[in-house]
Amino acid sequence: MAGGKLDNAKKQKADEFYTQLTDIEKELKNYKKHFNGKVILCNCDDPYESNFFKYFALNFDFLGIKKLIATCYVGSPIANRELSLFDDENEENKTTKKPHKIEITEIPDINQDGAVDLSDVKLLLRSDKNHLTRLKGDGDFRSQECIEILKQSDIIVTNPPFSLFKEYIEQLVKYKKKFLIIGNKNALSYKEIFLLISRNKLRTGYRNINQDMWFELPDTADKWEKIVDGKKLKHIMGCWFTNLEVKKHEEELVLYKNYIPEEYPKYDNYDAINVDKVSEIPRDYKGAIGVPITFLDKYNPDQFEIIGLAADKRDEGEIFIKGKTTYLDEGHKQFVGMVLKGKATYARIIIKNKKLKE
Repeated sequence: MAGGKLDNAKKQKADEFYTQLTDIEKELKNYKKHFNGKVILCNCDDPYESNFFKYFALNFDFLGIKKLIATCYVGSPIANRELSLFDDENEENKTTKKPHKIEITEIPDINQDGAVDLSDVKLLLRSDKNHLTRLKGDGDFRSQECIEILKQSDIIVTNPPFSLFKEYIEQLVKYKKKFLIIGNKNALSYKEIFLLISRNKLRTGYRNINQDMWFELPDTADKWEKIVDGKKLKHIMGCWFTNLEVKKHEEELVLYKNYIPEEYPKYDNYDAINVDKVSEIPRDYKGAIGVPITFLDKYNPDQFEIIGLAADKRDEGEIFIKGKTTYLDEGHKQFVGMVLKGKATYARIIIKNKKLKE
């Protein structure tokens, strides 16, 4: 996770979640061609302890990576848990968790055991100090020092602080970076995130967003749901967000139901029919359709047009249509989002089928 300046706020929000290696492997195996010849940056990770760093280090040659960079922020709860990175480490340094950067352009089989693994990474870092340097600042991804590192990178892959997700995405977009990151599924209904998706500048990854992800917690965490192999775990509806190519978003959603007015009531306050399940979108309806937020995991921009978002946790009646903020009619302004038979619904994406002509 990121940022010395952010440490207190993040801890108050229980914002320290670490992605398991198995979840990283399952998702990143789909992007091999994108990583080839690229500079990969993990800028919200302790370089050695991070499972993102471990994945790229273990697959450095297989993926054809040009360079791997990882940075650690000051106060990281897991920094140095497995490896003391500097010769000058003492108890004070280990307590303060000073931020640092690892930069690797190759990982040779240093111990000559016939395989390149984390033992070789450990030996590489200790044998050549040019790969490992302390950061001058606190490692906050928003610091100028870390922004300069960002500028020299091609693809950013990490798990940023959930509470700073919008700000983190905004920075990546500002510097026109390719990225593959993890966020909470709830971020799909953030105005800023939704607009990027509706403009085909952001999409979900390969993992089904309806599946829970189990994240590791710091050893100091006082609340967890289970312990596996000595690690405290908590489940969260995690979601991969990326602007890389994702093949599933090029597949057309198979529609099998016909429109029957009695089965698809219209909203009280907007001219669109309600659909409770993505699988039940009618194949022959030409007008506006309100679908659950999970539709975004199936969204193919060639098949559907996204008209807007009616969220369920915004200002009263707020809805985003064609990228502009508007409001539902005054008669229902006591409700938030769409209203169906006098009751407010959950968040709805408003879409139209591009394959059907008016």
